[in-house]
Amino acid sequence: MTLEEAKSKLSKYGQEHVLKYYDELDDKEKKELLSQIDDTDFEVLKNCRNLGKSEGRGEFSPLAAMQVAEIEKRKNEFLQIGVKALKEGKVAACLLAGGMGTRLGSDNPKGMYDIGLTKPVYIFQRIIENLLDTVRQADGAFIRLFIMTSEKNNDATVNFLREHDFFGYPEEKVTFFKQDMAPASDYDGKVYMESKSRISTSPNGNAGWYTSMLKAGLRDLIINEGIEWIDIFAVDNVLQRIADPCFVGATLDAGVDCGAKVVKKNAPDEKVGVMCLEDGKPSIVEYYELSQEMMDAKDENGDPAYNYGVILNYLFKEKALFDIARKELPLHVVEKKIPYIDDRAQLIKPEKPNGCKFEQLVLDMIHMLDTCLPYEVVREYEFAPIKNKEGVDSVESARELCRKCGIEL
Repeated sequence: MTLEEAKSKLSKYGQEHVLKYYDELDDKEKKELLSQIDDTDFEVLKNCRNLGKSEGRGEFSPLAAMQVAEIEKRKNEFLQIGVKALKEGKVAACLLAGGMGTRLGSDNPKGMYDIGLTKPVYIFQRIIENLLDTVRQADGAFIRLFIMTSEKNNDATVNFLREHDFFGYPEEKVTFFKQDMAPASDYDGKVYMESKSRISTSPNGNAGWYTSMLKAGLRDLIINEGIEWIDIFAVDNVLQRIADPCFVGATLDAGVDCGAKVVKKNAPDEKVGVMCLEDGKPSIVEYYELSQEMMDAKDENGDPAYNYGVILNYLFKEKALFDIARKELPLHVVEKKIPYIDDRAQLIKPEKPNGCKFEQLVLDMIHMLDTCLPYEVVREYEFAPIKNKEGVDSVESARELCRKCGIEL
């Protein structure tokens, strides 16, 4: 993009301030800024006016999960179906790893965080060790592993995994791609600058992974390798089973567009999204949207009707994803604390929210599908999220769960 083209684009969206310090930049910084302007979708900024507003949700009703007892009863049947699909290369995995370890007190990518006690044990290491369990169950068949990074952590992530030889996973079966970024703005829709040469941006939400794959040109690889299903999962759960054959088999056997791993809630008001139906289609109701009536509702067995929380591990039919990608997902406007440079080019780190970030969420992807199988897993064996340094869902709690599962740290 030329300077004149950048000026024209910025003028269209009222963002001329982005070039305020352009003449002070060196050639490399100028090139990077022009490239960022070219890549940035300023159209999303008009959504600032939607902050605090919602398009409204539909009518919720319960969606029954396939429970552990039924899974155990049909385990051999599901394993046979799942192993076959894995060995035929029909299943891939996608690790959502664009985040940083800031809340853990680290400046590195979150996956690089060391949870070891007697030896180094990195989050990335735990995840790949879990994936290697799947490989062993599939008689040594390595599946394609996509790793989504962000512009902030890509180089560090790639270098770290190469330095550690991908913890035993073959590099030729690993494909990196970067998540698309969205600009961050003040409440009037003016983008913030994080430096004289860089627009402030943030990842475009946990539903942005598939469109980011398409933008990276990876659908040709998906088609050429015969991949029909993609298991997506977040970087922070160090116990999750990835593309495990039983889950794969149950999802394929059910004839649905998506399988969603869920855990039984430990309290009616636990802060997890819950699988449900919304206007008759699969969806996720956020914990803060659950009414008292919904929390008190019972199923035919007398158990809570809205009882299964999602853990961000979904097996999607790729063709269904491609259909979704041709539609427009809702955009969520989130109020956040956004560092920025002031009129004197001094970096300000606000103590309270000062603007908007724009995200697309996986719950909207689920709701655009016709069918989804909630698949129950045992919390103590598959759900050890690391979101905080201490307390609930922390490094401490994850270590304790790993210890109970016989994992040496």
